[in-house]
Amino acid sequence: MATKLPSTGGCDTSDMLMIHGMFRKVLTDAPAMVRSVKPGDRGHTTAVAAHLDDLASGLHNHHHGEDLLLWDELAARAPACAAHVDQMRAQHAAVAELLVKLEALVPAWRESASAADRDAVAESVEAVRDSLLAHLGAEETQILPVASGVFQQSEWNKLGEHGRASIPRERQFIQLGYILDSMSPEDAKAWAKANLPAPVRLLYRLVGRRQYLAEYRSLHPDAA
Repeated sequence: MATKLPSTGGCDTSDMLMIHGMFRKVLTDAPAMVRSVKPGDRGHTTAVAAHLDDLASGLHNHHHGEDLLLWDELAARAPACAAHVDQMRAQHAAVAELLVKLEALVPAWRESASAADRDAVAESVEAVRDSLLAHLGAEETQILPVASGVFQQSEWNKLGEHGRASIPRERQFIQLGYILDSMSPEDAKAWAKANLPAPVRLLYRLVGRRQYLAEYRSLHPDAA
């Protein structure tokens, strides 16, 4: 683990754990979701393909925010962490390469709805999952403890702002649904109360939850 250096800064990095939890759940669920699509079922194929496109885009944007706002500053402020920063950059590049391969396979599957293209996509998703899960664990043990000591909260918050700005307006509640669904019901309720203004919580209950569930049903049409 990287050494945490003395600093007059300090921030809460737990929001990164929440985002990581969402990506973990979505990537863990994705291979089985892909394989559940029956050959020739174009509606289900289209829905899952769109989900994978959104997932790839979300991962690209999440990592771009860290590349833009985190690594250079962290290496400068915590030189003992420079080797871990280099590792993070290399892992980002590896995940990006796997995402590009996945993105190249999805259109063919969307067009053919065939078993062969489906299975190729599922194998590609598994490769992304395995690479990403290793990266997230390393980032949580090697980077977040150091970042929490050398960044001010206002600086750290820019990562979240960058991530939210990349989400299309019409998908913001759906994204929130994925975040909440990655937690236990008790933790989701507590997190929402602590982090979301009351009007947003109300709108999610009235509108956003239905948007998320509609997408969920399109991805899992056989679910009860």
